[in-house]
Amino acid sequence: MPLASTRRTGLVDQVISQLRAQIDSGEWGVGDRIPTESELSDQLEVGRNTVREAVRALAHAGLLEIRQGAGTFVRASSELGGALRRRLERSRLRENLEVRRALEVEAARLAALRHSDEDMADIDRAMALREAAWRDRDMSAFVEADFTFHRSVVNATHNTLLIDLYDDIAQVVYASIAHTAYEQNDGATNQPSSETDGVDHSKLTEAIRSADPAAAAREATCYIDELLSLTED
Repeated sequence: MPLASTRRTGLVDQVISQLRAQIDSGEWGVGDRIPTESELSDQLEVGRNTVREAVRALAHAGLLEIRQGAGTFVRASSELGGALRRRLERSRLRENLEVRRALEVEAARLAALRHSDEDMADIDRAMALREAAWRDRDMSAFVEADFTFHRSVVNATHNTLLIDLYDDIAQVVYASIAHTAYEQNDGATNQPSSETDGVDHSKLTEAIRSADPAAAAREATCYIDELLSLTED
């Protein structure tokens, strides 16, 4: 919506509100690159300096991330999420895993109670990709598939607040998966660490499929506790 008719006073705030609305509506999802400064200037019919100030304000709030040479990306879906993500990024791996346990154990329980056939298909698809990547010893594909699996379980809860919270810490979850899945001193080999061979999600998948919330919560607790056992205090 053009903003040319808006009086100059508070114009930056108007642009901030417009950009925030794009994020709130889901049109720009977490991880998406937003239009360029020039494109936004044309769309909103305001000067590029105004757009630049608005983008910087949202970056400061934690909603956007400006990457030199790559563009500007959505970092969180809310100011709370941005603040939470910044805090998690300063935390230790053990603390991140403990936060994951708090969210993922409840997500597993709710997914067992509420999943649809479509949700189950998404979980199965992610499991298949995860297993194939493991067989191929493809590091990047394994981490991506493992994250997709956990995200699919969270989606199956149909709890929008839980889903939003998980989205807000997605970058930290992804980083913790990569960190615990592979030996830190062997990154150049692109090979999964043998220490993660025992982290199996098949029982969790079957507990969700069987609509067994207690078993699903137990399996989610087990895999997080296993990962915690591999980390230093």
